[in-house]
Amino acid sequence: MKQLAIALALMATTPLAAQDAPKPSAPEVSAGSIVWWPDFAPAKAVGVEDIWVWLPPSYATSPDRRYPVLYMHDAENIFDRRLSNFDKEWGIDEAITRMSEQGDLREWIVVGLRSPKNRYQVLFPQKLYDFLPEDYRLRVDEIQFAGIEPGYPLRGDDYVQLLADDLKPKVDAIFRTLAGAQDTAVMGSSMGGLMSLYAIAERPDVFGQAAGLSTHLPLAAPEGDDVEGRVRAVTEAFRAYFSASALNPERNHIYIDHGTATLDAFYPPYAKAFDAMMAEQGWGGASYQSRAFFGAEHEENAWAQRVDIPLAFLDRSDP
Repeated sequence: MKQLAIALALMATTPLAAQDAPKPSAPEVSAGSIVWWPDFAPAKAVGVEDIWVWLPPSYATSPDRRYPVLYMHDAENIFDRRLSNFDKEWGIDEAITRMSEQGDLREWIVVGLRSPKNRYQVLFPQKLYDFLPEDYRLRVDEIQFAGIEPGYPLRGDDYVQLLADDLKPKVDAIFRTLAGAQDTAVMGSSMGGLMSLYAIAERPDVFGQAAGLSTHLPLAAPEGDDVEGRVRAVTEAFRAYFSASALNPERNHIYIDHGTATLDAFYPPYAKAFDAMMAEQGWGGASYQSRAFFGAEHEENAWAQRVDIPLAFLDRSDP
């Protein structure tokens, strides 16, 4: 049962009980509107079948207003539970609407990408792999869970290119956006949290902010002996990779968090070491925030309950 839970978290595969349930083709939202792009060729090239752009409530009535943009992964789970893999959703449209009405957040456009096929390899931070020791690279290469194709090539670089060079220019050309990095953010959970860290590290000129909820810092299956050694291997890989990147705590802001139950129960030692590494590299104060939510599980309801926190962090110009 524990292995099944880990596999579902890494793959976002549909539970057996939900496979026969009819699903809508696009989400319904409680406020604002959805623009659906089902045939964006660069997205399909990396296995992303659908892109949904959520326009906040005032977009239709404020023609002179421009909006910050948040890019999110696994979008079948963020707007409408009928589309979701687990009959749960983040409620991101409700959260942004509620916070903006309270004066705690600007309204954001949200660009959601459906989970790609071969999600584990496509959302894996590809260049980070080269900084891992050989035995840890084997953990990534030989991961064995239902739905994960062993040996499928890592395609994180292609996914970042989709975000930064294909999708963002299209979004900025069609919608009234604030296109600068200070108004552009990326957020996801689990493998999507890893990809958010990777996107900002690869393109800190494009994404000024990144948030990873329940970020899968173990990179591969978290079970096994020598936890201390695995934590050290992952942390040193991130240290070397970030040092080689153009990330800058004076320009970029990063948020991560984790719970302590289900898959998140494996994360605390990784997060503690990651926090120390980030502090050593000059991240802190406004540039870096790391939180733990005791008892929180690795699932959408838990992320919905705390999503206000990363949203507020990502918005540098909140009211």
